[in-house]
Amino acid sequence: MVRRLLLVLMASLAGLGSVAAQEKIRVGYWTSGFSVCFGAVLEAGKFLEQKGLAPEFIRFSDVNAPTKTLLTNSIDVAFGTSTNGAFSIAAQGAPVELVLSTQLAEATFVTREGSPLNSPADFRGKKIGMSPAGSATYAIATAVLERNYGLKPSDYTAVPGNEGQLVRFLQQGDIDAASLRAVSTASVPDLKLKPLAVIFDEWKKMTRSPALPVLGVATFHKTFTRDHPDGVVKFIRGMIEATRFGSREPDKAADMLRHAANLDARDATSYARLWDQIYIASLEPQDVAGLKIMADVFRASGTLEGTMPDEFFVTKYYEEAKRKP
Repeated sequence: MVRRLLLVLMASLAGLGSVAAQEKIRVGYWTSGFSVCFGAVLEAGKFLEQKGLAPEFIRFSDVNAPTKTLLTNSIDVAFGTSTNGAFSIAAQGAPVELVLSTQLAEATFVTREGSPLNSPADFRGKKIGMSPAGSATYAIATAVLERNYGLKPSDYTAVPGNEGQLVRFLQQGDIDAASLRAVSTASVPDLKLKPLAVIFDEWKKMTRSPALPVLGVATFHKTFTRDHPDGVVKFIRGMIEATRFGSREPDKAADMLRHAANLDARDATSYARLWDQIYIASLEPQDVAGLKIMADVFRASGTLEGTMPDEFFVTKYYEEAKRKP
C-alpha cells in the first residue's frame, strides 16, 4: 500500500515538473485576414503546447496593433506581422527579429462582371478597395500599380477595409474594383467577378524574380530571443507542424475553423482548400532574398523608410527547428 502511494506521488511530481517545464510565451495576432484562421487552428490544435510552450494568445482587431504592441514588449511574438510593418519597425532600430515567413500575399484585382475596366491600367480616377494602409497587402498592391502600370496613389482613391467589407462595397457599387483573396471571392459565388490581374504574377513581373510576395512574418522581441532561444525553436516547430496539419488534414482544419473562428461551413471549407496557397513556414536563403527584394520595392514606392539591418533576418532558429525531431 505504501509503495503504491509512493508511486502515485512520484507520478504526480513528474506531471508537475512537466507543466513547470512549459515555457510561457505571449503570442499576438490580428483577428481578420489570413491571420485569424491560422490563429484559430494554431490554438485549437494546441500545436505550441505540444512543443513544450505555454502560450497566452492575445488577439487584436487592428492590423497594425500586433506590430505596435511588439514594440512595447507587451507580446513576445506576432506570428502574422504585416511584412511592411515588421520592416518599418526594424528600419527604425526596434529590438526585433524576423524568424519565419508565415503567409503569402495571394490576391487578385477584380471588378464586377460587365464593368468597363479591363486592366489595372484603367484605375485612374477610380475607387479601389484595398487592405488598410500599413498592411503588407496595401504596400504590395500600391507598388504593383505604380511600377507595372504607372499609377501613383494620388491617381486613384484607395478605399480601406477588411475582406468582408470590400466584398460588400463591390456588391453595392461603392467601389470600382478591389484587391481580393481567393477565399473571399469563393465566399460569394453569386457575385459575378471579372479578374483583372493576379498579384503573384504581377509581383514576379515587377521584380523579375520567382520569389512570391510575403504577406505575414513571425517577428520576435529580442528580449525573448535572448532569454529563451530554445523557446523560439519550439515556437517555429509548432508553426511548421500547424502549417503541415492544415495542408495534410483540410477537413479537420475546416472543422476547427467552423468552431474556433465561427466560419460557416462553406467559408471554412474554402479556407482549408486554399491552405497551401496562403500559409507557409519557412526561412530558407531564397526566402530571405525575396524578403529583401520586398523591402527594396516598398522603399522605392514610399511605403517604407530607412534601411533594415541584415541582423533583422535571423535564420539560426529555423535551421535548428528543422534539425530537431
